[in-house]
Amino acid sequence: MFAPAATWRPVVDSARYPSMGPAWELLGMSIPKWAHVVILPITDIDLFLLAKDPYASEILGIAKTLGVHPGDVLGLNLVYEATAYCTSIIAQDEKGNLYHGRNLDYNFADILRNLTVDLNFIKGGQPPRAMMMILKEVGGTQIEKYQNNEQDGKWWENAIYAFLKRSSPVSWLIRDTLNNAKDFQSAVLHLSVTPIIAETYYIMAGTQPKEGVVITRNRNGPADIWPLDPLYGEWFHVETNYDHWTNPPPTDDRRTPAIKAMNATGQANITLDSLYRVNDVLQVLSI
Repeated sequence: MFAPAATWRPVVDSARYPSMGPAWELLGMSIPKWAHVVILPITDIDLFLLAKDPYASEILGIAKTLGVHPGDVLGLNLVYEATAYCTSIIAQDEKGNLYHGRNLDYNFADILRNLTVDLNFIKGGQPPRAMMMILKEVGGTQIEKYQNNEQDGKWWENAIYAFLKRSSPVSWLIRDTLNNAKDFQSAVLHLSVTPIIAETYYIMAGTQPKEGVVITRNRNGPADIWPLDPLYGEWFHVETNYDHWTNPPPTDDRRTPAIKAMNATGQANITLDSLYRVNDVLQVLSI
């Protein structure tokens, strides 16, 4: 087992795209220059003022391996707090099987394609758990069946919580939940009540019937918990980046076509293949 400072060294060293080129581009598109300037001197003083362990040590280790400033790596870890657009679907078929799909509806797909890695985490001899993450970020945007879609918030508000409240970045909380939650219900609780930087949506699917939920998060707690309820016709939920009880803006209505596609598919016909076909519809709309 690696010490925190060395955790990511094998990943960074062996990554297909080890250079910082795509990462710099992503950082420049997402983080205001003034914020980047503020981060650097603070991390020079003490990164641990802004980030807890093991994340602070891991960020320092990544920066050392790459030969870059720790503030740059910290900035990359805050990119999600600055901008995120996703479409997530959880569904249960007539046999009680759970399905979970997600689109990353970003406008910089080519950059993310060069930075995204799939990793398996092993703890205490337990079966490995899968995490999809952005290279040089120490949290995760998708871990097994936990996902997060950010709400439409103000970056500087998120920064205040990041720097002054020491709340958790939303992706770090997913990783913490993966490490500490014993079952689906404890994971729901952990994701619901832990203070976080950005308002977000956590979309979860478990392994047993009805283990599906969309958690609408404020920074200090849950605004709404929306479970699947197939007995009452709610066999699937679609979550984009807006509260499910409100109408999405006409300029960004990914929800309506997704719901239409799911209803056209029907609970009896939901499979991985049919969910991919729904995904194809949404991919066309996002182009």
